[in-house]
Amino acid sequence: MNNQEEIENDVIEKEAEEKKKEDNQKEMVPKQDYDELDDRYKRILAEFENFKKRSGKERDGLYHSILSDVVEVILPVLDNLENAMKVETQDEEYKKGIELVLKQFQEVLTSKGVEEIKAVGETFDPELHEAVSSIQDENLGEKEIAQEYRKGYKIGNRVIRHSMVVVAN
Repeated sequence: MNNQEEIENDVIEKEAEEKKKEDNQKEMVPKQDYDELDDRYKRILAEFENFKKRSGKERDGLYHSILSDVVEVILPVLDNLENAMKVETQDEEYKKGIELVLKQFQEVLTSKGVEEIKAVGETFDPELHEAVSSIQDENLGEKEIAQEYRKGYKIGNRVIRHSMVVVAN
């Protein structure tokens, strides 16, 4: 071996020793520091999971809020289509056309989760129904809905428009 090779070997050995020392120092992270880092990691992970859940709920709430606002504005159109179906006409094709448009409109609302609030024959619920008058009728039970003036709609548990009803007894 010549002198140059010996120097290179010495340098390589010194570098290897220094690397071992660095690795040993890295491995010698105190258990307390490791536990603190582990705890911090778990807390941050839990906070992130909570953030994802919270933002998902907010996003769903915003979607339903916007959807109910849009549906509320177009419900009078649905009411007018239903009223058009009740009108007597000689033109059966015209009536079929109105019926098809009404059915399509109802299918679109149903596909978006909009439900009609049941009224006639049900017990009056102030969260779902709006009483516009009351009648006395021996054939109906107490607080039973006798008649519906305007249909109500809801998305899930959120009421878009209350049913206008006549309540018995």
